[in-house]
Amino acid sequence: MTLTARLTVLYTLVSASVLLGLGVLVAWSTHLHFVDLDRHYLQDKVQLIQRIVDETPSTAELTAKLDEMLDSHHGLFIAITRDNEQLFGTSRISFPPELAARSTIGQPMDWADGERQLRGLSTELSTDQVPGGLASSMKRIRLSLALDTQHHDHFMQVLRQQLAIYVLIATLLSGLLGWWAARRGLAPLRIMKERALKVTAHKLDQRMPIEAVPVEMAELANSLNTMLERLELDFAKLMEFSSDLAHELRTPITNLLTQTQVSLSQRRDSDTYRDILASNAEELQRLARMVSDMLFLAKTDHGIHLPNRENVALDGEVASLLDFYDAVAEEKEVRLRVAGSGSVAGDRLMIRQAISNLLSNALRHSHPRSDIELAINPIEDGITLCVTNSGDQIDASDLPRLFDRFYRVDKSRTHPSSDGAGLGLAITKAIMLAHGGSVSVTSTAEETKFCLRFPRQR
Repeated sequence: MTLTARLTVLYTLVSASVLLGLGVLVAWSTHLHFVDLDRHYLQDKVQLIQRIVDETPSTAELTAKLDEMLDSHHGLFIAITRDNEQLFGTSRISFPPELAARSTIGQPMDWADGERQLRGLSTELSTDQVPGGLASSMKRIRLSLALDTQHHDHFMQVLRQQLAIYVLIATLLSGLLGWWAARRGLAPLRIMKERALKVTAHKLDQRMPIEAVPVEMAELANSLNTMLERLELDFAKLMEFSSDLAHELRTPITNLLTQTQVSLSQRRDSDTYRDILASNAEELQRLARMVSDMLFLAKTDHGIHLPNRENVALDGEVASLLDFYDAVAEEKEVRLRVAGSGSVAGDRLMIRQAISNLLSNALRHSHPRSDIELAINPIEDGITLCVTNSGDQIDASDLPRLFDRFYRVDKSRTHPSSDGAGLGLAITKAIMLAHGGSVSVTSTAEETKFCLRFPRQR
């Protein structure tokens, strides 16, 4: 069932329950009202008959007066007995024996006599004032009265029918009103659905109307807009990644194809073939490194497990890397300096790769005859390793994207001095995330600083 149908059914059931309860309450209250009216009516007749008995000297005269009274009170039945002797009564109805016991609590009793529905009382008359020998000290006079409730029953039957018809019609109207209210109330959801149907891979700029929806749906619309913004950003990154990957793979593959086709165009000596194979091997090595880096980054997207966690001395790893990069630094006339010391917990090879990526990046972009400083400093919640070099300032708009895959500040993709594929900083970020840390960058006109932040050891 749709949400509109569920709300309509629920609203209809609640309305039907309330209306049905109200109908039962009205019918029961009306019944109790009739019972109370009949009780007062019968009690009044008891007092009237008591007065007639007090004023009547003989049984014949009493019978005449009671017959005259009954002629003017349709539906009223009277019986007067003295022990087992009946002084006055009618044979048209019979009074049940339990009427006397029920009447002692002051409430009338209902019973059926053939097709008649009767309500009656039974009481003893006061004999102190009875003249003409109607009563004696050893005998008591009992008065029984009954009232035909046919007119009440007919009224209650009509009332119940009218209430049933009203409840049925009111329930149907409530259902229609509930459907209209639910459909109108859920109209913002239909608008959001229509907006969502317009979202495609090439049209991710659609947003949910936050101002046009109720407060209860505003959070949902805001969450959907946030999701669409993330999807739009991630899709843009994916498109750019695909384009960058195609460009990065095209160059080595084109070189391999060109050299292979040229070498196959005519017969050559063995030295020429050896040179061509060596050049092809360099391109293949570059492709192999790119594929390996991409596989590593793909693993980090699903969470990476550190293969070997141990205590790593950062100053020792930096010293080892300086020995490796010393020749490159001398060639560029760059001095390498180290300050500070500290240890972290993690995988030694991965930490060395992260530092190596920052150091090689600093050597590539440093000005000649400048300094590169590697500073290790303890902080409150861990330890940092910062690589600072003097070079061209990186634009502030490029800083947040430096750690994206294949991203380069140089959009022309001409990098003859580098054989990298633009994955080094992305790998560094993935390694730091695997260690529970982070990497950051700042750049000014004087220097550019990359910092690795490792969490405190536990």
